[in-house]
This record gives sequence, C-alpha cells and structure tokens, in this order.
Amino acid sequence: MALVIQAATFLHQYANATLHTTPSKNPSALRLGVLSSAQINPAAAIHPAETHPDVILYAIASRDASTAKKAAKQYHFSKAYGSYQELLDDPQVDIVYVSTPNGLHYEWSSKALKAGKHVLCEKPFTSNAAEARKLAQEAKERGLIVEEAFHWQFHPAAHTFRQILESGQYGKILRTDAVMTASPGVPDGDIRWQFDLAGGSAMDMTYALSFTRYALHAKNPKQILSAVARPYKLDSRVDEAMHALLVFEGQEGQDVQSRVYTDMARSWVGCVVPRVWELPSIEVETEKAIIYFYNAMMPHLYHYIAVTDKATGKTRYHKQYKGGPLWGSIETSSGKGGKSYWSTYRWQLEAFVDAVKGRTPAYWVTPEDSIAQMETIDAIYQAANLPVRPSNVLEKSA
Repeated sequence: MALVIQAATFLHQYANATLHTTPSKNPSALRLGVLSSAQINPAAAIHPAETHPDVILYAIASRDASTAKKAAKQYHFSKAYGSYQELLDDPQVDIVYVSTPNGLHYEWSSKALKAGKHVLCEKPFTSNAAEARKLAQEAKERGLIVEEAFHWQFHPAAHTFRQILESGQYGKILRTDAVMTASPGVPDGDIRWQFDLAGGSAMDMTYALSFTRYALHAKNPKQILSAVARPYKLDSRVDEAMHALLVFEGQEGQDVQSRVYTDMARSWVGCVVPRVWELPSIEVETEKAIIYFYNAMMPHLYHYIAVTDKATGKTRYHKQYKGGPLWGSIETSSGKGGKSYWSTYRWQLEAFVDAVKGRTPAYWVTPEDSIAQMETIDAIYQAANLPVRPSNVLEKSA
C-alpha cells in the first residue's frame, strides 16, 4: 500500500544517513533549490542530495517564511525563502526540484526554466497534455533540462524487469495488469482530492500507467476499451478510483490488452483490515510465462520479480538492488554499479546530475515520454466521462 511504503522510505533513508558517511562535496557541485515544503522532500530530494558529492542543499522555499526557515535549519540549507519566486531569482541556484501540488507543476517548472534553472519535476508532469507539450518546448528553446520524477524507472530492479521481458526467452507480451492502491485511503481534505489542483487517482497514482508503458516501451494506446471511475463523494469530477482497459501495440506489432487500476480509497478487508500488502505492482503475461514485479514503485525497500513458466508452473525469483543491465558497467559517484542501499530517488538524482553535467545518464525519462503519459491520462478521463484536469487558475488570470 502506497502510504505505508512512502513512510518506510523516509525511515530507510534516515537509517542510511546514520549508517553511511556523507561524502565531501566537489568544488563544482550543483546548488539545489527545493520549491515547496512538501512531506515528500526529505525522501525525494534532500536525503539523496546529502549523499551525492555533486549536489549541495542550497535553498528551500515555502509560501510561509517561517516554514522555510524551519526546514532550512533542520536540513542545513544555506538559504530559506518565503516565496517560490525569490528562490528562482537567486542566481546561485543551479537546479530546482518542484514538489508543489500537481496543479502548480507547470506554472513553477515553467518559471524555473525562465529563470535559467534545470528542473526535476514531481509526477505527474503537468495537469494535462497541453501543459506538458508547452513545458517540453520551453525547456528545448532554452537549452535546459526538465524531467518528470518517475524515480522507480531509474532503479536497477526496473532495468532487470525490462531485460527479462525483452530477452525473447518468454515470447511476445499478451497482456499487462498494473495496480496501485491506498488502504487506508487518502484522508478527506488532502489536496489530492482537489479538482483545481489536478487531483484524482489517475493523476496521483500515475505510476500504474507508468509501469504499463515502461514494460511495453509504449507511447499512446491504440484504443481505450473502457474507463470507469468511482467518483469522490465530495466532488464527482474527481476520481476516487479508476479502472481502465487499454490496447497498446507491442514491440512486435501485436495487440496488448492492459488493465490499469488506481484507488485512493481502497476498501478494507471485512471493513477491519487495511490492505497493506497491496503494493504498487505489475503483472505481464507473455506467450510462455507470467512475470510479476512486486513493489515496482519502491523496489529499494523490498521487491521481487517472479517468473512463472506457463508450461511447468515453476517460478523463479529475481532481485536487483545495485548494478544490473544499465548501471552495472557504469562508474557512478559512489563507485561502479552504485550502492545497494540507494533509494529509487537517489538513483534518479545520479542520472539527473549526469545529464546536467553533460554526461550520458544510464537512464532517462524524456519530455516526449512525459507528454505521451499525460495524453493517455487525458484520454482515460475523457473515456470515463470526466473532465480533463484544468490548467492552473493563476496561469489563466496572469
């Protein structure tokens, strides 16, 4: 269950901070600015930056100056700002991590690019596909990097999963089934329920669609067979849960039927037991095997890739915490193949810094991929007879 593993990641990184020596920073280290005081910041940006010799925790901004100062003191940032724009106006900031609410991703990523900063933007990339296309174009025109933070895709386990699928040993992919749920659910009043801030399960739990498209090397689906939303009790425009059946074209031209299920208020078993064992996962059926990637979202905590032979019924298990098909031959900032205790976010930062520094990253989420992701989400909402998430209200009035 997503909320449990997110909390576990905070503990995981806190423990590793005490167990492993913090590296000294290189003279040319990039100065990181964090936009917002979101709860995800320590796991997604702060702790990864602490362990990277080419990143300095330079500035953090909040819309409340006292909150920014408190965070700066706690995590040893050099600067604290009481507005996002003040941080962007600081010429010392090299890279920006945007962890604002979903509906503000485009606005502040765009403003960061205009300020000459490279951007790592939390998922979902933007509120809709139109914004995604604009943001990608703005980065291209300025010669800057903007990347959507699908951190799980940078972990060695994800690369091993894809290698198994592409090995040819198990034949063509026939279907996929990706699931992400929250049980206990997201509490009422959380910004993820707000339509104007691009709320909804298909948006916030966009990982499930990401698992699917990653497995298939897919862009947009050929067809949406169905999309059924369970509306949020306080706003019927917001999907509490989404169940979509898509058809993608496989790499060998075959049709692949893909189920994507997200649920921000998953029911408890017998109304008593939360489904904490339901971690974000994907199952892929091929001609010869069933391949199941358990806890694809946070494989650094625990994961397995189970490959069950359809002919014999026998299952083999794979795990990959460092090295792997992409990182195995690369000299990272902490040695060849990286470290087994690195979180998905730390692997992501490794690649992001490489790209900013002009080096070839081991893996990359391209703007084109993020556009296709948002186009698919928009299409799912339309098929479910729900409105596409709106562009930011502040941008409309600007």
